[in-house]
Amino acid sequence: MPLRQYSVRPEDEGVRIDLFLARMPGLPSRTYAQKLLKKGKVAVNGQTVKASYLLQTGDLITLDFEEPKPPTVEAEDIPLDILYEDQDLVVVNKPRGLVVHPAPGNQQGTLVNALLNHCTDLSGIGGVIRPGIVHRLDKDTSGVLVVAKNDQAHLTLARQLKQRTMARIYLALAHGRLPAPEGTVSAPIGRHPVHRKKMAVRADGRPATTHYRVLEELGPYTFLQLKLDTGRTHQIRVHLQYIGHPVAGDQVYGRGTEPFAIDGQALHAAALRLLHPRTGQVMEFTAPLPADFQAALAYCREKWGKN
Repeated sequence: MPLRQYSVRPEDEGVRIDLFLARMPGLPSRTYAQKLLKKGKVAVNGQTVKASYLLQTGDLITLDFEEPKPPTVEAEDIPLDILYEDQDLVVVNKPRGLVVHPAPGNQQGTLVNALLNHCTDLSGIGGVIRPGIVHRLDKDTSGVLVVAKNDQAHLTLARQLKQRTMARIYLALAHGRLPAPEGTVSAPIGRHPVHRKKMAVRADGRPATTHYRVLEELGPYTFLQLKLDTGRTHQIRVHLQYIGHPVAGDQVYGRGTEPFAIDGQALHAAALRLLHPRTGQVMEFTAPLPADFQAALAYCREKWGKN
């Protein structure tokens, strides 16, 4: 394994070593740097140190650097609806029913398998299973998703997610009429205490915030626009169920069958706005509603649109 050495300059004095290493070219993240520190792969002036070590001017850091393993998931010839692509990122319109990355029970036929067939220069930060994946969409949620093609783009896009400078706009058809034209649901989300494949609002969960705006009231349904401040698993679906307005067609958090045909939940990632990781340019991408979602809206408008 290659050795790297860094000399600490005055402007870096007092910085935690894990944070310092995360800034270095080639290291994918602060978490990865912390793993190297725990394994004793990092020495300062010849002595191993903890992640909390505060650097001093003139310290000599020696790093026994382990290169991240390249993606090895099998490439598959699966069609992709590509909205945009350049040397740093690829933006796709994910269809409903497509799993984003391999997992137990879905080792093949995922978006990652398709991406590996389309291009070989995906970020390695997500590891073997999730190369390039900055954020995810549930299997039965359609819409816009951005994928990083190199580590620097991945880190930059992930930072935008964390700092909420990346905007994700969703459209949903929900049950019932919401109490106000606009509102916010702030409720922590964690693993369901009984059904381990589900999520739930629970006091010891991670903070989660969803903003909604009513677009149309359609009898027993409401057409909504939603914006996420956080990105918890199943967040919109859990929050809407929590306030008594589950997403139509949701087989996990919903109310069963609907009077219209729809293949999965009526939830769509309609727009994504981000800063390009290389140029800083504001970019916005949109994806049209799937045909069955459009048909469900048409049904509701026909039956209840004037009520």
